[in-house]
Amino acid sequence: MCLIVFCWHAHPEYRLVLAANRDEYHARPARDAHWWPDLQHVLAGRDLQAGGSWLAVSRKGRFATVTNYREMQRSTGRLRSRGEIVSKFIGSDASPRDFVSSIDGAKYAGYSLLAADRRQMVYWSNRGQEPSVLDPGVYGLSNADLDEAWPKVLRSRDTLKRLIDDGTADETSLMRLLADRTPAPVDEIDSSQLPFPLARALSAPFIVSGEYGTRCSTTLLWSYDDNVEFCERNFDSSGELAGTRRFRFRMDDLPELDPRSA
Repeated sequence: MCLIVFCWHAHPEYRLVLAANRDEYHARPARDAHWWPDLQHVLAGRDLQAGGSWLAVSRKGRFATVTNYREMQRSTGRLRSRGEIVSKFIGSDASPRDFVSSIDGAKYAGYSLLAADRRQMVYWSNRGQEPSVLDPGVYGLSNADLDEAWPKVLRSRDTLKRLIDDGTADETSLMRLLADRTPAPVDEIDSSQLPFPLARALSAPFIVSGEYGTRCSTTLLWSYDDNVEFCERNFDSSGELAGTRRFRFRMDDLPELDPRSA
């Protein structure tokens, strides 16, 4: 039940302001955000089970992230990892619209994708939505369609709007937004597909629920002059902070490969 709220081309300083929680089983192996040795311009965490990523940014002026689409039915057949879509886009030179148009959505379980370069951001879900180039604005995404009226999406998006309006959208305030562990009110919980206790736990922006929960929180500030501030906080299964990683860089300023990262 991941959560992403973001402001695209609607801030006086930043082309993208983003706050995202990655929710996943704690047993699934992953590596924290790092510069990839095989794609030196890419900064991302890495799924060590399938090799892709849930969120990535490139010094070449590209960004992508993907969320699973909540579905109760089990997938049939052998489907590809959704994280490879992020890896493929971030390593390509295609425009977001052209890249999205080239994806065979039937090869993957349900997902929602955001793919951006400096000029455009495209949203697409392979569950019936047509690809759309996003207008400037503030948006929220979880495990359904963009701006689906889920309580935590609405609450977090409204908080981001206030931060943008107040001129206080920075790493500290965005991390505070992501750290909200308050579940939705009882009368707003949809337990038609999940047991009520689980549905209520998943309604919080930050999830602590035993073997499954929020694994990391990420903030991204990408300015119009291509300076990037990236922060990732990692958490254990109890929701305790396990580490923080910060990166500041300029687009097109390629890093030297650290042999220890290979």
